[in-house]
Amino acid sequence: MEILIEIIKNLLLNAGGTVTAGAVIFAALSFLQVSKIQINPWDSIRRWIGGKFNAEQMADIAALKEEMKELRERFDEYIRLDNERAADEWRRKILTFNNQLLRDIPHTKEDFTEILSVIDEYEKYCAKHPGYKNNRAVHAIAHIGKVYDERQEKHDFLKG
Repeated sequence: MEILIEIIKNLLLNAGGTVTAGAVIFAALSFLQVSKIQINPWDSIRRWIGGKFNAEQMADIAALKEEMKELRERFDEYIRLDNERAADEWRRKILTFNNQLLRDIPHTKEDFTEILSVIDEYEKYCAKHPGYKNNRAVHAIAHIGKVYDERQEKHDFLKG
């Protein structure tokens, strides 16, 4: 290695012009690349040049990533609101059905089967979303279950 440095020093001192000096540096860098020393200046130079050529595309990619992140956040919010609307609709059906029971409006077994299916979906949603306000339907669900059990026991569902 010391010999290489000495040779480069002599060539630079005796170089007749910048072209020769450039050739010497080129040769020295090439030698460093193939030597056992793990220095590869060409890879660094290629990365630097590539970064300069691709800077605009890299900026575009970064902007696209940011736009995708914003779109994902908006999409997630849309899904959340849509799911909450579905839960509100299930709750409305539950409360309406319970209100009909409180007014002694008779229902078929199929009506109860349908509302029990709605209750299942509603309760799954509530279990996955503990922040969702559910207290208005808890008692209605319990009452519907009680009336269903009574009708089941007495076999007195409305005949369809």
